[in-house]
Parts: sequence; C-alpha cells; structure tokens
Amino acid sequence: MSKQSVPALMLQGTGSDVGKSLLVAGLCRAYARRGLRVRPFKPQNMSNNAAVTDDGGEIGRAQALQARAAGVATTVHMNPVLLKPQSDIGAQVVVQGKVLTSAKARDYYRLKRDLLPKVVESFEIMASDADLVLIEGAGSPAEVNLRASDIANMGFAEAVGVPVILVGDIDRGGVIASIVGTHALLSEDDRRWLKGYVINKFRGDVSLFEPATGIIHERCGLKSYGIATYWENAYKLPAEDGVALEKAGKYHRKAADGAGAVLRIAVPHLPRIANFDDLDPLAAEDDVELLVIKPGQVIPGDCDLVLLPGSKSTMADLRFVKDQGWDIDILAHQRRGGQVIGICGGYQMLGRMVHDPDGVEGAPGSEPGLGLLDVETVMAGDKTLRKTTGLTVGDHSVLAAGIPVDGYEIHMGRTDGPDRARSWLDLNGVVDGAISSDGQVMGCYLHGLFGSDDFRHAFLAALRSDEAHKMTHFEASVDAALDELADHLEACLDLDGMLELAKSRA
Repeated sequence: MSKQSVPALMLQGTGSDVGKSLLVAGLCRAYARRGLRVRPFKPQNMSNNAAVTDDGGEIGRAQALQARAAGVATTVHMNPVLLKPQSDIGAQVVVQGKVLTSAKARDYYRLKRDLLPKVVESFEIMASDADLVLIEGAGSPAEVNLRASDIANMGFAEAVGVPVILVGDIDRGGVIASIVGTHALLSEDDRRWLKGYVINKFRGDVSLFEPATGIIHERCGLKSYGIATYWENAYKLPAEDGVALEKAGKYHRKAADGAGAVLRIAVPHLPRIANFDDLDPLAAEDDVELLVIKPGQVIPGDCDLVLLPGSKSTMADLRFVKDQGWDIDILAHQRRGGQVIGICGGYQMLGRMVHDPDGVEGAPGSEPGLGLLDVETVMAGDKTLRKTTGLTVGDHSVLAAGIPVDGYEIHMGRTDGPDRARSWLDLNGVVDGAISSDGQVMGCYLHGLFGSDDFRHAFLAALRSDEAHKMTHFEASVDAALDELADHLEACLDLDGMLELAKSRA
C-alpha cells in the first residue's frame, strides 16, 4: 500500500480539552485489537508533560500513551512539533524531537509557516509502516484568525488530504452551537474535509439527544459517528496536560472503605509544572490521598510527604514557591520530621542555589534555593534526554539498595555538592540524586521512577512503616484501563463507519 493511500482519519475538536486525546488512545487500542497496524499522530502539541521516545527525542505524553495503546514503540515522528511553554508569551519549540529554538507567540506564528514540510515528512514516515493513522488536532479549527499558517488542524488536513471528524464536548454545554458554529466559521475549502462529528462525555439518556443529530445534519450536512457516554475511569490513565490538575477529583483520592491508613502527599501546583505523570502511579494507590496545592492554599501540616515536581522554568517557579509562602510550609514540614522529595526541577529547587549564567531559562542570574539539600545547580550544557534503567544504591536512603527502577531524564542543568556523595540511584553506571544528612530530603533527575512498582511499593511502605500493604501494579492497570476504554468506544461509536471513512482518503 503506498503511503499516499494509507487510511487515515483526523479528530479535531470544537475547543481544547474536549477529549480528543483519550478518544484517539481508545481508538488506537480498539483498531489494534482488530489486527491493524495503527499509528497515532499529532502535528503540533503544546505541553510541558513530555515523553522521551524510543528513538531518543521527545513528544507529548498523550502521543506516548496513544502509541502504547496501539502497541508500538514511540518515535519523534508521532508529534513532530512540540511547544513547551516557558512563559506566558513564549515557548520552547521542539521539532522532530529536538529543540529548535525558543520563540514568543508572534515569532512562532511566522516560524510555523516553515514547519509544515517537516510535519508532512513525519506523517509520511508514520504512514509508510501503518494500516491506519489516527490523527489528533489541537485546539479548534474555528480559530480562523490563525488559519493562514495552520499546521495543527485544517492546514494539515488539506496538506495530506485526510477526512476530519469533529469532537464536541456536551459536558460543558452548548455542544450543538459549538459544532454548527465551527462548521459555519470554516471556509468552503476547509469544510470539504469535515465529514462528521462525535459527541463526547454525554451523561444520561442518549435517546434525548437523537433529535439533535437531525438538526445538525440539516444545518451542516454532517454525519454522526456516535455519542460517547461519559467514561468515569479516565482518572486511571495518565493526564495529558495541566488542565487535569485544575479538575477536582483527578488526583484527590482517598482510601476506599477506610482500608488502611491514608498517606497524604502534597504537591505544589507550579505555574510551569512539567512531566507531572510522576503523580499518576501514586494516585493509583488505594491508600494515597494526593493533594495538589493550588496558589493561595497552604501545604497541610499533617501530610506525610511533600513532592516538588518537575518544572519547565525552575528559577521562575522557585520564586513562585517563595511568593506563595510554600518555602516556609516545606521547611516547617521538614522540621516536624516529614519527608520531602524533588524530581528534576523540584530537585534543583531543593538545593542552595540555582544559577543560569547563560539565560537558558530566561534572563541570566541566580536564585537561592530552599536549602534543604547541600547542592547547587548550574543551567548550562546540552539538554539531557534519555530513557534509562537502574537500581537504588547506598545505605543512607529510606530505601534498601538493589530496588529496580526505570524512567527517563529530560532536563537542562548539572547539580553537584556535598549531598551528592549520598547519591541513591545507579542508572546504568551513572549515579543520580542526593539525600540530606538526616535522610529526610531526597532528590533526583529521574522522571517515571514511581511507575516502577517495586520502587513505589518500597518508598510508600517506608512512609507507612508497613510492608504488608497490597501492591498496585501500575503499568498493568494502565493497559487494563486502555482495554476498558476501547470496549467503551466500541459500544458507543460507529467504529466500522469511521474506518470506512479513513479508507476513503484520496
């Protein structure tokens, strides 16, 4: 089959956070179970929650989950353009897995005109080894003010000639208006790619919506490919971006039926939080209450652990921590005997100083850290980007030596100092991490280590002082959730019709 004729289907949304990423993940699993070689693709993504790919680059974590659902290795070509916000107006631009530049919004608007060939190249690479490519748009195609240089929605659909299904979120209300309105705003040329729609997150009696399908068809001529009822178990899958952190209930979970003592883990919500998939395995434990501390809130005095997550801009987020008074809360927690762990940017914040002499993250300068680890960080050198495995080491940790871990590093900067003598990870011969002399504060650069069941179980058992708690197998639970999602979509949507539409691609 030539790559020009490979079946492909694009899901675009009436807005952000309508559920496109989960729908594509579920469809990837459903079609893969039918024996198809499925490849996910997203031309442009904006997220600081990146994944390190099997070919050594980085993509949005949603595409990594979709690849997992499809049962294939990750590659930079699944998400050729990744924007990683560094400030309110600027972002790091990652193209085919590697950092190209940093740009403000207006500069990127001009730059992205030149990125379409790279995006198309990546799509053709994915299509060359696939029976079906499932494509996820970004935001909404109704942002017609951005259409001239669009590479994420209709600009891409036109470039490669793929049919589009529009996804509307009924849970937020106004779904008929959003579908009809999106269709009305599109040009005639763009409308020719739009073939149908899916209603997502429906609650209640589906038959009540059936008259609306006739209204939408009358107004737009679009076919309904089904109504996806609200899937209550979305929390079982890793979150895509910071929107999830704003939603009550995504991470705030208590032990079921009062089983066992609840561990309370507090996570300050940093403005530029990155790679917070570290939180998902912890939240999956039935006796963990994961508290995302929002601006203006106080870190509770009775929490068992404070976890400082990764950050796309360590120095700016470190200043934010101080502005919120969280530094005082964390110091008080440590004085009470509480445990603190920092991962990547959070690890850097725990040290005495963070230096950025070359302005890697912004204006050159230095910022005093929280001083809980006797280390300093210099933002310099090439970006570290790798998947890795290893073991815990040493006898100075809350953990025994020899516990297997796997994860990934994705950071700028080098950290050194006396507490590095108490490194607690050996990652294929490279030592990582630091622990305070009292053993209460620890940090490392390794993202994803809590996804390692043995490590997470040992770490939480040390907090509980209880080895007998039933172990949760996180990776297995993610795969089970993907199967459950695929079953859900098989029951709700016209997957046969969607596949036929994908095959109609010219």
